Amino acid sequence: METERLILRRWTEDDAESLYKYAQNPAIGPIAGWPPHTSIENSRKVIRDIFSAPETYAVVLKETNEPVGSVGIMFSDGLHSAEMEEGDAEIGYWIGVPFWGQGLIPEAVNRLLIRCFDELDIKRVWCGHYDGNTKSRRVMDKCGFKFHHTEEGKTSPLGDIRTEHFTLLTKEEWKAMKSPM
Repeated sequence: METERLILRRWTEDDAESLYKYAQNPAIGPIAGWPPHTSIENSRKVIRDIFSAPETYAVVLKETNEPVGSVGIMFSDGLHSAEMEEGDAEIGYWIGVPFWGQGLIPEAVNRLLIRCFDELDIKRVWCGHYDGNTKSRRVMDKCGFKFHHTEEGKTSPLGDIRTEHFTLLTKEEWKAMKSPM
């Protein structure tokens, strides 16, 4: 899949060095609930074990052909954060610190919304973020997600207790945003 500045493609083990370059930064993983990567081999294992999931994509800059982040669609039949129903999905994402504030993740998420609503016939898409992750919430706002609910006392994948906020975008809301006035 492509956008103006990005290619969204499957991860390969050859991407491990680039993945490690960005995912080792402690400013990225812990706020999203995952540990910083510890080595290129650790990143290769993440590619094999986690990023091999269907609908998980490397965010690749067209300009450099380098993967600088990840986006993915998770369905109600797998591990997920939101309380999803049949026909729902959840979108997750992150990007390397040098690329923060450039609108790249909203661009990637908007492409995934096309994939969800037009290509996969998803009815509702969830997004969640932990308390304090204002950058992630900003992406959700830019992409049209609306606050749905907050869950307190949730154990993150890192084992600590957090508050998680959930946003939701329905197919009808998305189509209304896309249609000319």
